[in-house]
Amino acid sequence: MNQEGKLIIFSAPSGAGKTTIVHHLLKKIPDLEFSISATTRQPRGDEEDGKDYYFITQESFLHRIAHKEFVEFEEVYAGTFYGTLRSEIERIWKKGKSVIFDIDVEGGLHLKRKYDGQALAVFVQPPSLEVLIERLTGRGTDSDEKLKERFAKAEKELKYAPQFDIILKNYDLQTACEEAEILVKNFLAP
Repeated sequence: MNQEGKLIIFSAPSGAGKTTIVHHLLKKIPDLEFSISATTRQPRGDEEDGKDYYFITQESFLHRIAHKEFVEFEEVYAGTFYGTLRSEIERIWKKGKSVIFDIDVEGGLHLKRKYDGQALAVFVQPPSLEVLIERLTGRGTDSDEKLKERFAKAEKELKYAPQFDIILKNYDLQTACEEAEILVKNFLAP
């Protein structure tokens, strides 16, 4: 028997603050557990396999696609795949917890459509594209070419905001975290 629960989806262009907000919620709401995505990209900084992502080869990723092991996946950048394994959602639901996602915009919309009624889809909106560009450049983790790719993707992703249940404006990170906490607690309330 498959015990189904709720899903909380946080999506945004890279640099909008969704990861920080999700980490805040995980500290404040014990009924949540983070859905670890699978990716074919290499770990960045101090990222750990099985904690931040499941880092797998492209061959393994494609094999899992063929065996329908993903509830959603996307080739986010050429040759770089990200996806949510069905087994990851089931693992969290079996514990009696709700799943929280920190996921790119298209992946978030796929999950929203697939789990309609069980999901709360939140789009984290940065103050402006200019602020987003400043944040991404300030990270110092990407090459100029990768930054240009991220800027173009962000510009496209901002147009998807109205398709989400809620647009959470992140003009001030503390305020956005507090607002997110209220939204999620209300959604999870019986």
